Amino acid sequence: MILDSTYNNKEHKPLLEDMVGKPFTFLESFKMKGVGSKRMIIAEVSPNLASYMNLVSDVNYANIELRKKGILIYINKGLKTYTWAIPYYHLVMYRTNGISIHAQSSFIHFKNNKTFKENKKFFEKMMDEKIKHDAQYNFRSP
Repeated sequence: MILDSTYNNKEHKPLLEDMVGKPFTFLESFKMKGVGSKRMIIAEVSPNLASYMNLVSDVNYANIELRKKGILIYINKGLKTYTWAIPYYHLVMYRTNGISIHAQSSFIHFKNNKTFKENKKFFEKMMDEKIKHDAQYNFRSP
């Protein structure tokens, strides 16, 4: 689900909390040493996300926020901001010359550059959170 979050909309908050959970409290965020990534350069997106990118040859940026049941990807297009909500059970990541996040028949690929390297620990933290979340639903029989 992608929402226009340029302006604060009271209807978006319950939608996002239902889909990806409440934000971490200040204390939880402090213990985790942050829940947000630095901004990263978008290299490529799926065709259904292309309308959220700058049309001119401008650089597209995004950053990621961890939530209790998923992540939020904030995409900047000029003066507008779009939020892509991805629950952990939809989230798939690939490490291919940068990192590629896939969910809900869409993907976003981040460029492998300095800003990507600065976010290496953040991606490890994101995968740890996904593993913790998925462990709750481990239905293996003994």
